[in-house]
Amino acid sequence: MYTILEKENLAPRVFRYIIQAPDIAKKARPGQFVIIRLDETGERFPITISDMDSNSGTLTVYVQAIGKSSLEMSELHDGDSILDVVGPLGNASEIAKFGTVVLVGGGFGIAAIHPIARALTEAGNHTLSILGARTAELVLLEDAMRKVSSEVCIVTNDGSSGSEGLVTDVLLQKIKEGIPIDRVIAIGPLVMMKSVADLTRSYNIKTTVSLNPIMIDGTGMCGACRVTVGNQMKFACVDGPEFDGHEVDFESLFNRLNSYVSEEYEARQRYIQDTQDKEPCRLEASSQTVSSS
Repeated sequence: MYTILEKENLAPRVFRYIIQAPDIAKKARPGQFVIIRLDETGERFPITISDMDSNSGTLTVYVQAIGKSSLEMSELHDGDSILDVVGPLGNASEIAKFGTVVLVGGGFGIAAIHPIARALTEAGNHTLSILGARTAELVLLEDAMRKVSSEVCIVTNDGSSGSEGLVTDVLLQKIKEGIPIDRVIAIGPLVMMKSVADLTRSYNIKTTVSLNPIMIDGTGMCGACRVTVGNQMKFACVDGPEFDGHEVDFESLFNRLNSYVSEEYEARQRYIQDTQDKEPCRLEASSQTVSSS
């Protein structure tokens, strides 16, 4: 069992958890993930490690309460236990002194890009972090990212924080300013990563994306997380999760991610209904936080 030491609600439906997991914390590196199973009947779902502390033996993860399992986890609090936390899984990010690295974090992806930005800055790179979200309250970890980046640009769809527009608008502006960008790393919604890769392809800037396909075991045995990269089949859990963004077949990945939308919706609705039947007062209080827009 793994104990939740601290839980914090950072934004609508977004929660930060600090979990006691000393063995994983000792080995975890930026870019890796864990697979969590809340209880004996729960499903296995992957979550990127946003921070690790080998001294305290803790992992920090961020959960966006959208599907059944993430909704269920959003009901856990300080002192509660998680049955399984497996990891670290996947390959760590490539950390070296590249020069100028632009890190593009979109929405929930900002949490995943935080440890990578810190490691790259510590390696001597000039790190420019572009953080994007729909609106100001959904910009995660702004203060934390400023501490681990050489500079930070904020962009929101509605202009409520930073500049108004998309992360690709800011990236294109930096490219046109003649800044010598040696590498781009993008993590966030699939459509955002595709847009970043499409833009940088035109300028021949090496671009890495972190993929989040459907995943079950995390060891390459189930084959659920297969993706096409450079016309070859890869497994995100053991070959990734980071890949060359210019080589990823995003269209096939879009199709795979949309394969179980109806089943995911039904599972979510059943969980909400079951919880309502068992604990109506508790659900009514928590639904203000986790209900979808």
